[in-house]
Amino acid sequence: MGDDLEERAKRAVGRKAVEEFVRPATCIGLGSGTTAFYAIERAGELVREGMELRAVATSGETARLCREYGIPLAEFGDAEIDVAIDGADEVAPDWSLVKGGGGALFREKAVALAARCFIVIVTERKVVEWLGAFPLPVEVVPFSLRYVKREIEALGAAVRVRERGGAAYVTDNGNGLLDCRFGTIHAPADLDAALHGLHGVVTSGLFIGLTSKVLVAKSDGTIAELARSAGL
Repeated sequence: MGDDLEERAKRAVGRKAVEEFVRPATCIGLGSGTTAFYAIERAGELVREGMELRAVATSGETARLCREYGIPLAEFGDAEIDVAIDGADEVAPDWSLVKGGGGALFREKAVALAARCFIVIVTERKVVEWLGAFPLPVEVVPFSLRYVKREIEALGAAVRVRERGGAAYVTDNGNGLLDCRFGTIHAPADLDAALHGLHGVVTSGLFIGLTSKVLVAKSDGTIAELARSAGL
C-alpha cells in the first residue's frame, strides 16, 4: 500500500470506529498516533454537530488535539470509559498487540484496561503472523534505565535507549523508553511477565487480552473486522 493509500485507509478506519461505536453521552478513550488522529477528528466533528461527548486522552498530544477540536476532556479515573479507540504498531491473529511507537504506551494501556470496550484500528500492513518485527517499547523509571537495559539484553534482545533531539526520550510520565528487538515473539504473555518482573519496568508495549475488536482498513478501500484466532 502506497503512502497516499495508507493515509486514506487510516482516515477511513479512524472515522468508521467513531461512527460505529460512539453514541451521545459516551466517554471515549482516545488514542495517540497517526491513525487515532482521525478518530479524534471525527469525534470533534460530532461535538460541533451537537453530540454530547467526553474524552479521556492517552497522551499530552492527544489532549492538545482534543482541546483544538473542542472535545471536552475528563481526567482518567473520574469517568467510566465506555469505549477506547486506538491504533497499534502490530496486531497478531490472536489480537495481541505491540503498541508504544509514539511513546504513550503506559497511558494507552491504562485507558484500554479501564474501558468497557477497546477498539483497535489499523491498516492491513499492521496485521502480522507473529509479533516482533516492530521493536517492543518498554517504559522504565529513569534511575533503573541502564540496569533494565542490561537485564533485557540478557533475555536475548538488542536494546536501544530511545532518544529525541540527541537526548533521552522522556514520556508524559517522566520515564525513559527502551526499544527492544527480540525477533519473533512466540509467547508474548510470557515475555510480558518476564519484563514486568524487572525492577524499574513500568510497563511494556505488549497488550494481551485487552482487545474487543480489530478494524482493518484494506488497500481496496474496504474495512473489515479481523477474525480472532484461538491462539498461536
